[in-house]
Amino acid sequence: MEPIKNPIARIFLHLSLWIIVLYSATPFAWATLQSLKTKKLAHSRTPVFLFKPTLDNYYELWLKKVPDNLATLAWILLAIIVFLILISVFAKQLPVSRSVINWFTIGVVILVLWGIPEVVKTDEFYDYFLNTVIIGVGAVVISTSAAGLSAYALSRYAGISGVVLILLALTLRSLPRLAFTLPYYFLARITDLYDTHAVVIIALVAVNQPFAMYMLRSFFLDIPREIEEAAMIDGASRFGAFTRVIIPIMWPGIISSALFTLVLAYHEFLLLRMLTLKNWTLAVAMQQYIGGVSESGSLPLKSAAAVSAALPLIVLIIIFQKHLVKGLTAGSVKG
Repeated sequence: MEPIKNPIARIFLHLSLWIIVLYSATPFAWATLQSLKTKKLAHSRTPVFLFKPTLDNYYELWLKKVPDNLATLAWILLAIIVFLILISVFAKQLPVSRSVINWFTIGVVILVLWGIPEVVKTDEFYDYFLNTVIIGVGAVVISTSAAGLSAYALSRYAGISGVVLILLALTLRSLPRLAFTLPYYFLARITDLYDTHAVVIIALVAVNQPFAMYMLRSFFLDIPREIEEAAMIDGASRFGAFTRVIIPIMWPGIISSALFTLVLAYHEFLLLRMLTLKNWTLAVAMQQYIGGVSESGSLPLKSAAAVSAALPLIVLIIIFQKHLVKGLTAGSVKG
């Protein structure tokens, strides 16, 4: 596609993009602004834009009791985050393998998430956040792994049954949630897995795996077979060629598929609401803060809850934006 060279057309294009961006970002920006206000300012008839921001709403949302050394703990947490970012950025210059760095980072993140409630008294919103992390990571890892193997097999098999399987998977994916909810509810009751992370992860993997499989299959179709065949001629097995040759090429596609799977799992409501009683994720817990079963809480507190629920996904998209764009442009939207 040829770039637009007409200056008027370019101005119109950039202006249109900025309007779309502002239109999309305004609700989140307004919620962020409201979350930093006091209750009186938030309920003012005239919108207030200039005020002294406060974090009391976030303290009330995340903490049962604000510790005296909160500033020190916040600086320590920020230092850990910066340290992990620097390790990830300069991983190639370190004298250890990338896998060691990845496992070290995962271990530090798990240790920090587990240790925060041991240091400060967190409120139930932190429990919802932990449930979201556990369920989201579990669903993404299992769904992407299983979908990657099946998509690779379907991309290399040229028979009509491969196309039938893909169409069948997409058909099952398009069914309404109620078609899955009741069977999984009865299964959870029979197996005594109701209100556990395991049954939720199983259900989310079953529901979202066809979508991941379809996306990954499109990536595999763009990779020439000669690459893996050359590795197999050099002595690698089929699985060895897949893990050592195809997977490194496929990382943008895998990350794109994982992010989309995470978004689907992150926003899932009906399955989580039916299969859990207390182990809610943020998507389900938000009903308590925004027009849900409970009317307790002020407008700034509800805004703080909305911002806190959206921030994790925003941070992930920003971190993996490069891989996401590369993955989408590499062919994941092709059939």
